[in-house]
Amino acid sequence: MTINYSLRHFANIFEQNADLLPDNPAAICGDSTLSWKEYDQEAAKVAQFLSDNGVGEDSKVGLYLHNSNQYLVAHYAAFKVMGVPINVNYRYQANELIYLLDNSDSEAVFYQGCYANQIKKIRDELPKVKAWIQYDDGTPLLEGSHAYQDVINNTAPMPRIERNEDNIYMLYTGGTTGMPKGVMYTHGGFVNSMLKTLKGMGVDVPEDLADIKNTILNLHEAGQLSKSFVACPLMHGTGMWLGGFLSHLLGGCVVTTPNLGLDTKLLWEEVERVGVTNIIIVGDSFAKPMVQELDRRVKENNPYNLSTLKLIYSSGVMFSADVKASLLAHHDMVIMDAMGSSEGGMGSSVTTREDAAGTAKFRLNPGVVVVSDDGKEVEPGSGVRGLIGTSGLVPEGYYKDKEKSDATFKEFNGTRYSFPGDYALVEADGTITLLGRGSNCINSAGEKIYPEEVEEALKLNENIYDSLVVGLPDEKFGNKVVAVVSLTENGDINEVDLISATREHLSGYKLPKSVIFVPEVMRAPNGKADYKWAKTTAETELL
Repeated sequence: MTINYSLRHFANIFEQNADLLPDNPAAICGDSTLSWKEYDQEAAKVAQFLSDNGVGEDSKVGLYLHNSNQYLVAHYAAFKVMGVPINVNYRYQANELIYLLDNSDSEAVFYQGCYANQIKKIRDELPKVKAWIQYDDGTPLLEGSHAYQDVINNTAPMPRIERNEDNIYMLYTGGTTGMPKGVMYTHGGFVNSMLKTLKGMGVDVPEDLADIKNTILNLHEAGQLSKSFVACPLMHGTGMWLGGFLSHLLGGCVVTTPNLGLDTKLLWEEVERVGVTNIIIVGDSFAKPMVQELDRRVKENNPYNLSTLKLIYSSGVMFSADVKASLLAHHDMVIMDAMGSSEGGMGSSVTTREDAAGTAKFRLNPGVVVVSDDGKEVEPGSGVRGLIGTSGLVPEGYYKDKEKSDATFKEFNGTRYSFPGDYALVEADGTITLLGRGSNCINSAGEKIYPEEVEEALKLNENIYDSLVVGLPDEKFGNKVVAVVSLTENGDINEVDLISATREHLSGYKLPKSVIFVPEVMRAPNGKADYKWAKTTAETELL
C-alpha cells in the first residue's frame, strides 16, 4: 500500500524515516540500540497485538513505564493503530492510578514489571482495560498479563494503514491545579507546531511536509542528525515533546537511561559514549547537579569530552542565569529555555557565551498575549500583571471536562487562546518576566505574591541550593509567605540573615516571614515543584 505521507501524523512520518534511514539508530537505552527499521518493526508488532485485542482508532493506551526503548515503541505502536498513548506517572499510588486510567478510558496498559503488585491491586477496578502488558525487568510475570517480549516474539508486524491528521493526541497534565487532565490536540496541529519549533531552533524545515524527506537526507549526508539525551522522564511533556518528537521528526535518535532519577556521572558518560548532540532537562534541579559533576571532573584534571554537544534544552521550571553561565563556562553551546505548559508554548530564551539572557525573562512567541485581570491587553512597561494566552496551537480541550475547557481555552479579541493560568509582566522592551501559576499565588494583606519570584530571589544567595515558597494562614495578613529551603554543600546561614540578604532583591511584603531548612527540597521526577509537599512541611513545622 502507498501511504499518503502528506498527512500530518506522527506514525506516518516515523514510518517514512524507517524507509529513509533503516540502519540509523532511532533509540538507544544503555546497551540496547534500535535502528529505525527495528524500531518500526517492533512498534508494528505491538500495534498488531493491540489491534488483535480490540484496541484501535481513538483507543487509549496507558504507559506506566520508566524511560526506555520500550516506552518509545509502545508510544509509537499506539500511534500506528491511531490510538492515544496515555502518560502515566510511575510515582502514582493505587487510587491515583485508578483515577487516571479510568478517566482516560484506557483499554490497554503497558507497565514496568516492578509495578506488578500495584497492577494486581487495581486491575479489578478497571474493567475497560482489555490487555495488561508487562515489561520484564526481572520481576515474575503477573498472572493474567502478557509478557512484552512474548508479544514481540509471537506477533507479525501490522501492515501500514492510512491515517487521519485529525486523530487525537493527548497528554495528561501533572495535576498541580487539581486532578490530572488530558489535554487534547490533533496530530496535524501538533506536528505543525513541532516543525515550527524546529524552525525556531534554526533548522531549515520545509514549508511542505512532503519535502521533509529531503531535509532528513541532507542532515544525514552532512552527519547532522541529532542524538537527544532525555534526562527527564518521557512521561512528561518536556521529555516526550522536546526529546522524543523533535528528534524523531527529523530522523534523529532518542537516548535514555533505565536508571530512575538523575545520575549526572552517567549522563556525561553517555554524552561521550554515544556522541549526544542535545540534552533535554528541566531547569535548575537538573542543571545544578550537572554543573557540580563537570566541576568535579575538572578538579580531577580529567574533564568530560563534550565536543558533540550543541544544545541543552529546558522547559517547565526556573532555569537561573548563573547556572546557565556555569554550564557555558565548561562548553561552548546553545542553551534554550522554553516557557510553556501542556496547554501551549508561550515564549523562549536563548543563551550563549556571547549573549546571556536574564532569569525568567522570555521573548514572547508569535500569537501570544498577556491579559490583565480586568480583561485588557497589558501594555509593555506598565507594571501590570496579566495572564499569558497562547494562540496558534490551542488544544481541542480537556478530555471529558467541558467546564475546564471553556474556562481555559477561550476567545480574546476574536482569536481563540489557551490561558493555562500563568502570570507575567511585560517589560518595556517587549520581553516578559514570568511570575508563576496563578493557582499558587499567595494573597498577603491584599498583595499578590508569586512563589517563583521569591524562590529565585532566595536562590541568589550563595548558601541556598534550592527553595520552594508557599502561603500559610495568618491572622494579620490573611496569608504569610513561608520558604522551605536546602543549603549548598558548604552553606551556612540562618533564617534572620537569609531574609535580610533577600531584602536586596524583593519588596518587603514579598519576603518570607519564616524559613524552614530541610536536607533536600522535594521535587517531582521531572524537576517540577512539589508544592503539596512544601505546604505539608511548612504546616507541620509552623502550625
